[in-house]
Amino acid sequence: MKNFLFFLLLFVSASIVAQGKFITKKGTINFEASVPAFEEVKAKNTTVTAILNTDNGEFAALALMKGFRFKNALMEEHFNENYIESDDYPKATFKGNLLDFDNTNIQNEYTIKGTLSLHGKSKEIETKAVLNKDDDDTISITSSFITKAEEFDIKIPGIVSKKIADDVSVSFNFVLKKK
Repeated sequence: MKNFLFFLLLFVSASIVAQGKFITKKGTINFEASVPAFEEVKAKNTTVTAILNTDNGEFAALALMKGFRFKNALMEEHFNENYIESDDYPKATFKGNLLDFDNTNIQNEYTIKGTLSLHGKSKEIETKAVLNKDDDDTISITSSFITKAEEFDIKIPGIVSKKIADDVSVSFNFVLKKK
């Protein structure tokens, strides 16, 4: 009986040590809504916080809207003041799960499904995400998806509506470190 308890305790301890939370505060989100023949509508945020729980595949991310940087300062100002209304809606969040996540096979492609909340609205997102385990302390996650400004009640004035694509391409890359 003692041997059984010893092996059970050893097995449980090993599985607890092998799992855990991975986090970053320097994740990257890019988006682009450019239309050919017009000025590029593209931004990048490199201060995104993300966390992956390798015990169950839960994943969450938070981006401050004022963290998005554009090539054109005026475009950045219009983005924050007129479209995203960053003072009223300062952040975007995603909370979801990697479906059929297997922490013994982290280096894989998974479907990620969850809720993206932005500009006071929420939308279900489902897309593929590629995970790589760089070493025991680092996991990277990359993915992309398409969304629309109108799905989040973001109003694009008629005068510039032809200069901004209906489909907004969003991509992210997170290099998460073991917590």
